[in-house]
Amino acid sequence: MKIDVQGTVADGFEKVRDAFAANWDDVEVGASVCIVRDGETVVDLWGGYQDRDGTRPWERDTLVNVYSTTKGLATLAVARLHEDGGIDYAAPVAEYWPEFAQAGKGAVTVAQLLSHQAGVCGVETRLTVEDLYDWEKMTSLLAAQRPLWPLGEGGGYHAVTWGYLPGELVRRITGKSLGAYTRETITGPLGADFWIGLPESEHGRVSDLIGPNHARPTTAPQMPGTGEPAGEPSRLFQLALQNPSIRPFKDACSAAWRSAEISAANGQANARGIATVYGACVGPDPIVGPASLAAACQIEIEDQLDLVLQTDTRRSRGFIMNSGGAYGPNLASFGHGGAGGSLGFADPDARVGFGYAMNQMQPGVPRVTRSGRLVAALYACLGG
Repeated sequence: MKIDVQGTVADGFEKVRDAFAANWDDVEVGASVCIVRDGETVVDLWGGYQDRDGTRPWERDTLVNVYSTTKGLATLAVARLHEDGGIDYAAPVAEYWPEFAQAGKGAVTVAQLLSHQAGVCGVETRLTVEDLYDWEKMTSLLAAQRPLWPLGEGGGYHAVTWGYLPGELVRRITGKSLGAYTRETITGPLGADFWIGLPESEHGRVSDLIGPNHARPTTAPQMPGTGEPAGEPSRLFQLALQNPSIRPFKDACSAAWRSAEISAANGQANARGIATVYGACVGPDPIVGPASLAAACQIEIEDQLDLVLQTDTRRSRGFIMNSGGAYGPNLASFGHGGAGGSLGFADPDARVGFGYAMNQMQPGVPRVTRSGRLVAALYACLGG
């Protein structure tokens, strides 16, 4: 498909435009990419359509659900709270949220909670999608849930439940929801179009997600909608990703989903919003101070098999730290990606913030990912 790529590219970053356009030779429908370096936007591109039939153009301000890319913004909110003296990563969660001490979780620290080590990747109560919109119900269930593995024996990806954990900490400490707190302290001051809990007035800008193009080869068979290898899912996987079963092209495109605060999975953003946030982490006027950012980036899990995903992950106190070149060549880079392909990260060495958002969901690990093509082009422009 040939499309009209719109936006701006600074001199020296033309390879990113070429790579972005090349994504439409593959599976892209509508997307945006943005790169901020040293506080200046050097790439801001968008193109394609909000629907597969090509009747609704992707606009400059089009938003889309970015799934777990949202976790990066929530992680920064806790880092900001840490900077303000409101939270200690080494403290027990129960110091701020006493009910969380139930079922033997009294020793779980904030750092362990944010790094997916608390063993509450799911709850053993059958959930509906509507339950995810009920903050009190979800936080009460998580507080009462027994750990699904012993504390100290590893981490397992809290795909959906994770969002309620920093969210409840922020609520207990500040009296504000995570969405309101991030808007007040991070995205609002930056003017970043990245939302946890989208106001109804903004819903008209959101593109629906579009189902995968199954003609696209991947490295292995995949479980639909998860991006994880096919096969018989483990009990932990079922609790983390299939209770409830979230239909990406129905549930995750509903008004109720967009309005809710599910900060592990339902952020609404475009690439500019994502890159603005990450660029402000490593730019000349950082939104979070160096000490608190370093604390958030402290590696908690490395060279261990994730108990849910059964893959190796280099994980900090909320971020996925760079490994395998997903965020370029620099190991200090930090960020988070989302199901289907969205991505945000910061590279403190190159002083770069990167954002990519799209509506065409693609499961699994394609041989050449769309974001991977863009990241490779970025570092080719930077000479490394």
